[in-house]
Amino acid sequence: IKSKSIIVDATHTKARYNQMTPREILMDRSKKLRKAIYQIDESMKNKFPVKNTTDVLEDEIAYCQELIDVIEKEETLIEYPKVKEQLNLLKETVTDDIEHLQSSDDMDAKVGHKTADTSFFGYKTHIAMSEERIITAATVTTGEKNDGKQLESLIEKSIKAGLKVETVIGDAAYSEKSNIEFTKENNINLVAKLNPSVTQGFRKKEDEFEFNKDAGMYVCKAGHMAIRKARQGKKGIAANQVDTYYFDVEKCKNCPFKDGCYKEGAKSKTYSVTIKSNIHTEQEQFQGSDYFKEKSKERYKIEAKNSELKHRHVYNVAKSSGLVGMQLQGAMAIFTVNLKRILKLIDQR
Repeated sequence: IKSKSIIVDATHTKARYNQMTPREILMDRSKKLRKAIYQIDESMKNKFPVKNTTDVLEDEIAYCQELIDVIEKEETLIEYPKVKEQLNLLKETVTDDIEHLQSSDDMDAKVGHKTADTSFFGYKTHIAMSEERIITAATVTTGEKNDGKQLESLIEKSIKAGLKVETVIGDAAYSEKSNIEFTKENNINLVAKLNPSVTQGFRKKEDEFEFNKDAGMYVCKAGHMAIRKARQGKKGIAANQVDTYYFDVEKCKNCPFKDGCYKEGAKSKTYSVTIKSNIHTEQEQFQGSDYFKEKSKERYKIEAKNSELKHRHVYNVAKSSGLVGMQLQGAMAIFTVNLKRILKLIDQR
């Protein structure tokens, strides 16, 4: 490895199990059973019990048991393979206890956001890679974690692994204030474009609200994303502009972290970020340099590496549940792609 730069990015991995409650699992399986029967005999609709409309698990179990009793009386119908399969699956689910049903969920996985409109349920792997495409550091976190917060760890791990780091290349998620300060203190060039909304550090609750660069919105401690934002103030005048982010107050009312964050009875919940035009003067000047522009061209390499991990080494879906299992899967996948790359570099010598 001759380069003294690392390229940083994060890739998401979906949890092996869906984010479904025991009641939702029962609803899904009873729905599939009814659908299989309707394809054979639509008149069965009139014989089925009334669907459960409550959120109580016991009521859903009772409905499913009634549905099973009705279907099992139809001897001809249950001889069809697709009906028998769905019927047996529902029966197994009903007879399983609640604890067993809940074990099918991945308790460590969390909801993360890829864009303002799309989300995923699972984990994130934060990666640092040399320009020679060797992964030098990685951190596996739950899906809701902010990319920028992992930069210091990735740099420190890369240095500990033996790499001399003079430049870090990343996207706007890594240009928050704390990262600029850290890299400057350590004489490292940060090649990451500034985003006025990523300049965290102007509110006391900065650890409770983190910026998601893909969605362009802030996410609260509970993992809820802002539903809209508005900019207040005029550009170029003495007073600084403010970006105000609005959250779904209905979610705030039932949030376990509402104490000290949401005032009971309030009709809105907002989080504001002051945009200070002079806070990143040096970084803005560096951003316009030829060195910055040239190094920015190297960032595509890590996107290709993420694609290799996902499509050639099945890193798009977790093989087991739990953060430890995801860390083991990440270690093996990264070891494999590094070994392949090392062998290829040896052949080129």
